[in-house]
Amino acid sequence: MAWHTSTSVLTIVDASNSWWTTLYESGETAPVCGIYRCQGCKCEITRNQGEAFPPQSHHPHRPEQSRIRWMLNVRTNARVT
Repeated sequence: MAWHTSTSVLTIVDASNSWWTTLYESGETAPVCGIYRCQGCKCEITRNQGEAFPPQSHHPHRPEQSRIRWMLNVRTNARVT
């Protein structure tokens, strides 16, 4: 879970863009900068647009957690140069 304070500036947006609902596999590239959550164990990572998602060996999963797959949790406005 991404935490924030009461002084954080957050904006709720329409989730019509596919990057909000797509599950990303290891090795695929992040479509946007943001915080991505593993759907099996809820571990979170940050990725810049165009960076590859980590390999399946990134962190351990129990068998019932399935393989590592990522979903965008928070989109950030990072400037990638």
